[in-house]
Amino acid sequence: MSEQPTSRVPETLDAWRMVAARREFEGRIPLSAMTRLRDSLVDAEGEVRYALAFDTDSLKVPFVELRIEAELPLECQRSLQRFLQPVRMVQRLGLIRDEADEAALPPEYEPLLVPADDLLRPAELVEDELILALPVVPVSPDAEAVERDFAPTVEETAQANPFAALAGWKKE
Repeated sequence: MSEQPTSRVPETLDAWRMVAARREFEGRIPLSAMTRLRDSLVDAEGEVRYALAFDTDSLKVPFVELRIEAELPLECQRSLQRFLQPVRMVQRLGLIRDEADEAALPPEYEPLLVPADDLLRPAELVEDELILALPVVPVSPDAEAVERDFAPTVEETAQANPFAALAGWKKE
């Protein structure tokens, strides 16, 4: 990584200049500022801490390494109670100019198509990664599992079988 000290994160960064300079940044974003993520949260209390490190690897592939720490307030689908989902991730994004360049990336890299103006918006990168980290069905680790046996009735079983109506037509 870079020997330069970390600095505050500007709203936009020139991707290729940051790679050439091997820059690192640390920042914080309030959850309330993430409009796309906010719809999936119970509330917008809290903040996200993140770090960006621009560099090239031994194969001269330009990348940005994104480190994110957050606690997302979600609603447990078992208990319908608010809980904090911890998110700790490190993602290495290979910077590409064209979609065809994706095939040349090492397998551990996720592709990041740099816009034509070469400007990256760190807050959007962080928000995108958090949206991808959301569980499909949020369940609090403290929620009790439902352990009841819900056996279907005969009518429910018959309705679930699309061929059940044909059984009455069968002649024996």
